[in-house]
Amino acid sequence: MTAQIIDGKAFAATVREKVAGHVQRLKADHDITPGLAVVLVGEDPASQVYVRSKGKQTVEVGMKSVEHKLDAGTSEADLLKLIDDLNNDPEIHGILVQLPLPGHLDEDLVINSISPAKDVDGFHISNVGLLGTGQKSMVPCTPLGCLMMLRDHHGSISGMDAVVIGRSNIVGKPMAQLLLNDSCTVTIAHSRTKDLADVVRRADIVVAAVGRPEMVPGDWIKEGATVIDVGINRLDAPEKGEGKTKLVGDVHFESCAARAGAITPVPGGVGPMTIACLLANTVTACCRANGLEEPEGLTA
Repeated sequence: MTAQIIDGKAFAATVREKVAGHVQRLKADHDITPGLAVVLVGEDPASQVYVRSKGKQTVEVGMKSVEHKLDAGTSEADLLKLIDDLNNDPEIHGILVQLPLPGHLDEDLVINSISPAKDVDGFHISNVGLLGTGQKSMVPCTPLGCLMMLRDHHGSISGMDAVVIGRSNIVGKPMAQLLLNDSCTVTIAHSRTKDLADVVRRADIVVAAVGRPEMVPGDWIKEGATVIDVGINRLDAPEKGEGKTKLVGDVHFESCAARAGAITPVPGGVGPMTIACLLANTVTACCRANGLEEPEGLTA
């Protein structure tokens, strides 16, 4: 049996198309342009690449993109003042502060200073609480992307047995909550779980978000299960030439694909969905701010 490959790149393109269509309608019918502000503090190279990509895709779907690049030494007071200004700017519907922040800044304080209604990353404590109680919230982009792919592949995931490997606040916990809200039976497993292999073997859906390269081997996967690999790990790849690296996920792709019914690749699986869902969240936030109907198929 060879698993169906869930093409995140192609699916993300359809999500961006939906977003672009909705943006067009907001402009035509209501003269509103959704606006996304991204704040980058310091010179982290990976963050710079992300921010460039976010800005480019925001503009491509017709939204307003604002970037604030601050020095690594920016004070907490200055950063909080900028966020306060963005909170009060009616043309900005989504605010994202790129993590990680330099060590002298309190990440929790900064994230929780963003207006929950504009928190398109879904990290604000209010949004975490709303998601946890099944209320309307902003949902973290990566788990939302995983949920969209699962719904697209299965139609309904109600009643399925899901195991989330990883308990981070950014992916593991919100992912479990989303699966629970869609009526899955959910287990959150992690590095301390006893008999992790046995726990994973009973799952119809496995979401691997643990940050360890190729940790999940094929013999942990139930025949026909759906495997969503959130991991992005860079390994040395001497076979490609000296100093070369390759990207791998948290599951061992070949052995898992031999048993799974469907699987996301790395790269080209969950990754492209994250920015697509950021754009979707910005449109959703814009519609909510203006009392308009939310875009269908772009929310949890």
